[in-house]
Amino acid sequence: MTFLPDLQQWIDGAAARHGVPGAAVAAGMGDDLAEAATGVINLTTGVAATTDSLFQIGSVTKVWTSALVMQLAGEGLAGLDEPVRRYLPEFGVLDAAASERITVRHLLTHTGGFDGDLFEDTGRGDDAVLKLVAFMRENARQVSAPGELFSYNNAGFCALGALVARLRGGTWEAAMRELLIEPLGAEHMALYAEEAIMFRAAVGHVGEPLRPAPRRELPQSNAPAGSTPAAAPRDLVRFGRMLLADGVAADGTRVLPAGTFAAMCRPQVTLPRLGERYPAAWGLGLMLFDWDGRRVVGHDGGTPGQTAAWRIVPDCGLVIAAGANGGHAGAFLDEVLAQILASAAGLRLPSRVLPPETPAPFRPEVCAGTYAAPQGVFEVTADDAGLEITVSPPGEPSRTARFVHAGGERFVAVQKEDGVHPLIAFLRDGRYLYNLRAVPRTGSPMSGAPEVP
Repeated sequence: MTFLPDLQQWIDGAAARHGVPGAAVAAGMGDDLAEAATGVINLTTGVAATTDSLFQIGSVTKVWTSALVMQLAGEGLAGLDEPVRRYLPEFGVLDAAASERITVRHLLTHTGGFDGDLFEDTGRGDDAVLKLVAFMRENARQVSAPGELFSYNNAGFCALGALVARLRGGTWEAAMRELLIEPLGAEHMALYAEEAIMFRAAVGHVGEPLRPAPRRELPQSNAPAGSTPAAAPRDLVRFGRMLLADGVAADGTRVLPAGTFAAMCRPQVTLPRLGERYPAAWGLGLMLFDWDGRRVVGHDGGTPGQTAAWRIVPDCGLVIAAGANGGHAGAFLDEVLAQILASAAGLRLPSRVLPPETPAPFRPEVCAGTYAAPQGVFEVTADDAGLEITVSPPGEPSRTARFVHAGGERFVAVQKEDGVHPLIAFLRDGRYLYNLRAVPRTGSPMSGAPEVP
């Protein structure tokens, strides 16, 4: 019987329903590989998407950077619980004491405690990432003590990329190609725009009506966090299969030390629960999900107008990878993931939290205030029925959304974004607005609010 015989039908239908211009999906289990593509890679040119089309993988890159760090650890070249400065003396943040304490493990698990969305464009060149590390020393504000609180952190992975480059004596890109891409036999993967144009490469689409994004990729300074890499989904499946094979590639080449994947899958930090669809914990560079009573691991990614998802179900050896280039990509990926997981793994994808018909009561004074981080300022006003949250990203128009209480410390947006209803919570007596990033309240925090468990 053909593995996932309905995959093409599933993605064609989901793309049409959710306004996705183009997408490609691959799933592997055992020796079987199913692939399908739909739509176009560019609405302007009308070039069809194919299964070997490259989609930007965004933060799925962080798992590859984590694998490079785990190689170093396995070779005894880096200790996960050693300060980053032992290997990269240039590393630092605004807080001098934190700069000395932050470890490699803190960066792998997003617990360094400093502002992480530092997308400074330091230009092109082999020193782009190291220049961002220098920028961090003067701009990365400490918002919690190292190891105290999970807060998703791109800049931390840029520092890990610089650490890899230093210890390997080259660049992060060279280490990626020599130590992962080539040993895996990943033939449809690009780390630069000039490499991507050698392939059928998708462009992102934004706006209403959809149009190609004005910029194809983010600065090279953030490459180890996911700003530049693109891949065909089949090569992300190839990477997942290597992990499931305990670090051995399809041709028998050992890529990672034995036991690496098991170590990466061990929970390092428990996350505040926004909903069953969100990660329950974080491993060493991996999102850890508890879906239908089973462990699922992986990562998501996003760049302007492009969205990626990558998942592994270890107990049955299933790997899924998908890329989409605009529209309501979140809803598209929800639908396709649910169909693949049910068919191949007998696993029910948990439902997302929806706005309740009757919102639960809450204490408005706990939430109201101003919260600020590099990605924007959040102005939260509250009334008895819910919250109005205005986000003002740097250099972009402000946008306001209505949130209603969904129980516990969670609030769910009334309107969809990317085809799904976003969730937020408020942590530590109202000190932080949490949306996987812990955004601190400006001024004095309110007191008396219960902490998210």
